[in-house]
Amino acid sequence: MGLFKLYFALCTLGLFYASGFGVDPALHVDIFEEFDNLKSSAGVSQVQGFHNETRAYLFEGTSRNARASLKAAERILQKLRGRTEFTLLLTLKQEKFSSGVLLSIHYGEQRFLEVESSGLRNEIRLFFQTSDRRQQREVFPYSLADGHWHKVSLAFSATQVVLHIDCNRIYERIVEMPSMDFPRGTNIWLGQRNDAHGFFRGVMQDVQLVVIPHGYIIQCPDLNRTCPTCNDFHGLVQKIMELQDILGKTSSKLALAEEKMKYLDGCYCERTCTLNREIYRDDDAWIDGCRNCTCSNGTVECESIFCPPPQCPPDTAPIYMPGACCKECQPVCLFRGRVYVEGDRKSVHDSEGNCLLFECRDRSMRRVEITSCPELNCPESEQITLTDRCCKVCRGHDFCAEAAGHSRNCVENSDCINLEAGAFCSCKEGYHALRDDSAYCQDIDECAEGKHYCRENTMCLNTPGSFMCVCNTGYVRIDDYSCTEHDECVRELNTCDENALCFNTVGGHSCSCKPGYVGNGTVCRGNLFRMKQCILHSACCVSVLNHDCLDLTSYLVCLWCLLCFCMADIDECEMGRHSCANDTVCFNVDGGYDCRCPHGRNCTGDCAHDGKVKHNGQIWVLDDDRCSVCSCQSGLVMCRRMVCDCENPTVDVLCCPECDPRLSSQCLHQNGLLAYSNGETWEENCQQCQCMRGEVDCWPISCAPVADCEFTVVPEGECCPRCVTDPCLADIIRNDITKSCVDEYGITRFSGSAWTKHGTECSLCQCKVLDTYITTHRHTRYKSPSSSTLFIIEYLDLNPCGCHYF
Repeated sequence: MGLFKLYFALCTLGLFYASGFGVDPALHVDIFEEFDNLKSSAGVSQVQGFHNETRAYLFEGTSRNARASLKAAERILQKLRGRTEFTLLLTLKQEKFSSGVLLSIHYGEQRFLEVESSGLRNEIRLFFQTSDRRQQREVFPYSLADGHWHKVSLAFSATQVVLHIDCNRIYERIVEMPSMDFPRGTNIWLGQRNDAHGFFRGVMQDVQLVVIPHGYIIQCPDLNRTCPTCNDFHGLVQKIMELQDILGKTSSKLALAEEKMKYLDGCYCERTCTLNREIYRDDDAWIDGCRNCTCSNGTVECESIFCPPPQCPPDTAPIYMPGACCKECQPVCLFRGRVYVEGDRKSVHDSEGNCLLFECRDRSMRRVEITSCPELNCPESEQITLTDRCCKVCRGHDFCAEAAGHSRNCVENSDCINLEAGAFCSCKEGYHALRDDSAYCQDIDECAEGKHYCRENTMCLNTPGSFMCVCNTGYVRIDDYSCTEHDECVRELNTCDENALCFNTVGGHSCSCKPGYVGNGTVCRGNLFRMKQCILHSACCVSVLNHDCLDLTSYLVCLWCLLCFCMADIDECEMGRHSCANDTVCFNVDGGYDCRCPHGRNCTGDCAHDGKVKHNGQIWVLDDDRCSVCSCQSGLVMCRRMVCDCENPTVDVLCCPECDPRLSSQCLHQNGLLAYSNGETWEENCQQCQCMRGEVDCWPISCAPVADCEFTVVPEGECCPRCVTDPCLADIIRNDITKSCVDEYGITRFSGSAWTKHGTECSLCQCKVLDTYITTHRHTRYKSPSSSTLFIIEYLDLNPCGCHYF
């Protein structure tokens, strides 16, 4: 009876914690609502979000202006001024391997608050300014740029910063207090640093600023609970059961599909071939694009057409003609020292500046009459002049969409790609070029070329642009790449408890207790048994239950003891609730256990990775990173990036950006004179920068720590500090605020403080502590009346512009 009352009290208490709460509008800022120009901003469009309750926006391209108006910025900053506790909340899905600024509040070069996510370095960067105008940065190693939705919370509380990702506390740091003293005219940017740099690529939703303690509770209300509720437990069980039902239905459909495939394999009939919705009989032969194809026993076999080098007579040149696979000799035109083929156009200007357009026809350049040019909807600075027409176009013009555009030349499995001054053809993913202009492309047979990842008991089946792994006859599927011989779960050849779930593995199976039960899978007991054991072993609960009359206070005391005991980490190794096999030894870790192989033992060498068993020597590609290959080596998972071979025409430019020759992937230096290739790195202004698909990602250069050094200085032209013995030359000094100086007017100054000298606006003074006497011609020495320590008040001359110099 007492156990039932305790269970009822637990549920009652859970209902209290489940109640929600609101936020005072004066303490809350909805960034999307304040950015009234966001809907009309180029490169920003409203899309489907993580949920349908609020708006979500897709940020793409580099021609956008997501900046708050001065009035909106002032409304936002007014709520932040003088605050020591505030939280930035947002939900986002960032494009893989991209880098960009999430939110930036800055005035000129002063970054008061900026949050940046780098997919190149897999880190989140925080920039802020202190009250003495020093720029600070914090780096949190974490990858948001993975193409998945994430809830992000960055909470500030005086000198504490807490980062939550998906309602999990990831980092907690102690930093200097950020300054919230924003001057008027401070800019607020969303999804970019300014109008030229730091462009975020992806979708944002629920971008908020709240000025309350623990603001992350708004995004993740469950973090405010001190214990789980009964409603949480029942909801979790229900969700797990629903997932189990979905898994069971999916497995049944997959098994039925495989049975149908086996039935079809047993049929004998005349095998026909289908290509591009056309049916061909066995031994039929035909030309498909730039390939000679035949139908052989139900399989289409194609070979690229061989094109001999054309022997063109004078005044002709080899070019591709529409519908032809090989180059043909065509007449050419000579015009102003250059050669043009049939149909090429060239624009020139006469002595009066008028544009004249010529076209190559019948071996001569003939003038083309020009009608009026269409009106452009872009500023003159964004208009560009082309060599094959007289009318200007806007930067970013879609050449592929023109009626006589380049897209009609991209014929088979090829996409038209826009450049700044034209367009070109590029093969679709999973295809390689048949012509040097990539107008015709052929499917890559990953199975024949060994570029697949099919493993145990499977057969590789090529598909257009990809491949799939089909289980051999009599085998059952484990994952996308592996199958096992026996279905021990279906045939009841397993040792799982009746309250456990059975999972097939290669050469065996594993057991896991169902929701609501605990154990090692072979033996499972209900959670009621677990709760009873907790109560019997908890001294304070036993003492409470010995009383005949229990009030609510007693229930809460017992509840506290119950949670402390029952929610402690379970030592699976000591309790025998582990599955370490053969010679591996169980090691307990928080929330689970680890199986390790002792030195000198002959273990299986299998690896556990992402909840799956990988056999010794098995190789696979990461599900969320196609550029990394992993292997199981004697129980250890070893992963590395793919080796880039830019000479290979099928190289994946997403994994090997340095092999991407497209102009759209290059980066232009801010001076407009230098261009960097995709993947190229360089150093500038004490930052390491890299060009990634047209965007520049920069991070501060790492400096080695200067050990056992009290005074440091960064020499001119260098980036890292050096140790110096003269504090008057130092940039950074460990000031002791318990000591002080007295200036020439008898005013006490703390160590490290600075002030303008009385009677002049051209001298800046600073109090610095010295352990020994130092002679310098720019300093006046004073003795602190409270100690025997010698202090120096340093005078810095100020130029009329207000900048001090030495």
